Amino acid sequence: MDGQYIEPVLFSRLIATPPLPSLCAVCHAWGTRRVCATCLVRFAPPADRCRQCALQVPPGTRVCGACLQDPPPHERCIAALDYSYPWDALIARFKFSSALELAPVFAQHLMAAVRRSDDAQPMLLLPVPLSRQRLRERGYNQAWELARRLARASHNAADARLLLRVKDTPHQLALPLSQRAANVRGAFAVEPRKRAELRGRHVAVVDDVMTTGATAAEAARVLLQAGAAQVQVWVLARTPRPEDR
Repeated sequence: MDGQYIEPVLFSRLIATPPLPSLCAVCHAWGTRRVCATCLVRFAPPADRCRQCALQVPPGTRVCGACLQDPPPHERCIAALDYSYPWDALIARFKFSSALELAPVFAQHLMAAVRRSDDAQPMLLLPVPLSRQRLRERGYNQAWELARRLARASHNAADARLLLRVKDTPHQLALPLSQRAANVRGAFAVEPRKRAELRGRHVAVVDDVMTTGATAAEAARVLLQAGAAQVQVWVLARTPRPEDR
């Protein structure tokens, strides 16, 4: 796993290399991107979302009723997609089956959603960390694969060693929704030697999927307690409400 990305490396090429042909992972048409533009337009149109939990809301609504009643600790949540067909299967391949060729198009689409937002950009991107056991099993952290690409695109810093997972919890997918907040309580900590790097900074926590928001909320609480000035959450996909699926 890469350790830390600080500044983008700027370079030029004397000879432009044309993109290689590729099959679209959704419609299987030939093109130059792993997910073609037609499928992105068809299955991932921009949507009005709650600023704090990223669930879809009616046009003109900034914050959903649930977040008005019980605001999460993070300032802003941005999601690029709904976790539904065809993205659920593709994200599962990216996450569990080493389909890292999907990382660039996923990061590009999430970056487009971030740029559509009207918020100041964070200065530091932090992936949601995996436990040591899960990292050994997979060989990579899918959240870091997104975060490091987003950092290059947004000219921000990214660090995979600042936010730590200190408790190996059962996978959230295996638990009822009501138990997920308790499952991740105490799961994260800030690396003590890096606390000074966090103090006063605007941070974005990056993850692949948000379901209940419990993981993102716990990570945000830990970062704010350690001195972060503000925390946003950037996720590739948001699980819709049961009635919206």
